[in-house]
Amino acid sequence: MMRKLFPIVLAVAGLGAGIGAGLWLRPDHEESDTTEKAEDAAATADVATDTGAAPEFVKLSNQFVVPVVDQGRVAAMVVLSLSLEVEEGESDAVFAREPKLRDMFLQVLFDHANVGGFSGSFTDGSNLIVLRNSLKEAASLVLGTVVKDVLIIDIARQDS
Repeated sequence: MMRKLFPIVLAVAGLGAGIGAGLWLRPDHEESDTTEKAEDAAATADVATDTGAAPEFVKLSNQFVVPVVDQGRVAAMVVLSLSLEVEEGESDAVFAREPKLRDMFLQVLFDHANVGGFSGSFTDGSNLIVLRNSLKEAASLVLGTVVKDVLIIDIARQDS
């Protein structure tokens, strides 16, 4: 009887010791929250002093879906989420011109796909820089100097 009960007692004791150690060693939430808030404030202050004003980031409401055509058939679909870095207080201007902006972005994305930009190693750094620069030029045509940068938030390719 003792042989059967001994492993169970050891398992329960080990489980209890593990839970106790986890609770005793976990960080204090108040201290870590305060540290994170101070770091966030310092980062925001650095951005504000570098550019004169803190930028705003505007996430475009819907994803962009781009077909990749190879030999007359759709070989893959690329899905992107984009955000714009704009001057402070200019997010309303982005939303007011969003239909025109989306049209321009789609044209750039289709052109990028047609020259093979989404084929092979499409997430290569230099390839994404070319795409970002093209998107920024298109955004500048629609919004002027309000746009500081275009950010590629998500990118995924699904081959068919």
